[in-house]
Amino acid sequence: MVKYKEQIMKVVFFIAALVSIAAVALICIFLFANGVPAMAKIGIFNFIGGSTWAPLNEPAEYGIFPMILGSIYVTAGALVVGVPIGLLTAVYLAKFCPKHIYKVLKPAVELLAGIPSVVYGFFGLVVLVPFIRDNIGGNGTGSILTASILLGIMILPTIITVSESAIRAVPDSYYEGSLGLGATHERTVFRVILPAAKSGILAGIVLGIGRAIGETMAVILVAGNQTIIPDSVLSGVRTLTTNIVMEMGYASGLHREALIATGVVLFVLILLINALLSIVKRRSE
Repeated sequence: MVKYKEQIMKVVFFIAALVSIAAVALICIFLFANGVPAMAKIGIFNFIGGSTWAPLNEPAEYGIFPMILGSIYVTAGALVVGVPIGLLTAVYLAKFCPKHIYKVLKPAVELLAGIPSVVYGFFGLVVLVPFIRDNIGGNGTGSILTASILLGIMILPTIITVSESAIRAVPDSYYEGSLGLGATHERTVFRVILPAAKSGILAGIVLGIGRAIGETMAVILVAGNQTIIPDSVLSGVRTLTTNIVMEMGYASGLHREALIATGVVLFVLILLINALLSIVKRRSE
């Protein structure tokens, strides 16, 4: 009887795995089947390298290069803000934090992960945008800097949680051996524990990149939504995701296909970033 139950559960697990793979495959088929023909109609170089997005003009222009740059700049800025803070917070929680403080900080970090994106967006619109406008400059409608700071805050829970788990997973023998050789607690953490946990930390950074580059609602409210090539961190930008969300509701024909093609470019961009980080990880190992 137990044997039959095990076989049934194996089949159930196998079907669940197939469903997951099928979902990814269907998404890829939908994107490429609808997006690639649009690229062919527009011209792949005109589409990816074009600097003008004007689907309602005659003739219409579908250039997404400013949105590609906007997505890259905003994501890079979010990493500059979020990775150091998240990593240092994870180190503190795993190796330095007293238990009574940990009981407060850990739920607070988890609460950050549960806040809806639109709430983050409202916070950025009401607090960050006016603050940066009054103290640094800009047009007051949002900028790369505003979106980077907000997304840096939004990716903190992912980076902190995954990095803390990776640090705690390092065997105690590494820590004890380093102390036995005369290293201090701080030197052991930063010279022994962190290098040993770099695989898990890198995984957290990759997840943070995915969260940042795929975020939409918060970015719509704080990025400025200008389809121009930015010339400074105070310039307004439109990302690939916001471009899709803002125009898909009324798009039709080639305009709609171009938005789906934008999703294809976003999908490929994420794959390239993940592949690049995987190559860096393998070389470092």
